[in-house]
Amino acid sequence: MTDKPFLVSGRNTIIHKVRKLDLLLFNGDDKPPVLVTFRGLKAYEGTVPDNKRDAKMMDMEMVDLTAGEIFGDEKTLVFVQTLNGKEYKVDYSKAGSPNFIKIHQDSTF
Repeated sequence: MTDKPFLVSGRNTIIHKVRKLDLLLFNGDDKPPVLVTFRGLKAYEGTVPDNKRDAKMMDMEMVDLTAGEIFGDEKTLVFVQTLNGKEYKVDYSKAGSPNFIKIHQDSTF
């Protein structure tokens, strides 16, 4: 088994840990996907890869937050720590608004 490019922390936190692979987060079928890069987060508006192999070719890792090994169910609030030292809050109840993705904590090294 290969090492994953992210860690799961607690009940609603994802920690991005590999700079060369972006994370494409899915949280159920009706919520928009979120792209996690080493620079930050944004709502993903590109073509969603058909499978994990296609995602790898795009330098992405598909992460289904509802999978049993991640959180096990849909989340309304997810925190994502990125490699740039920031923690973002993704509030799926505010999808489509400017408050969908916000910086939660900004730490300096």
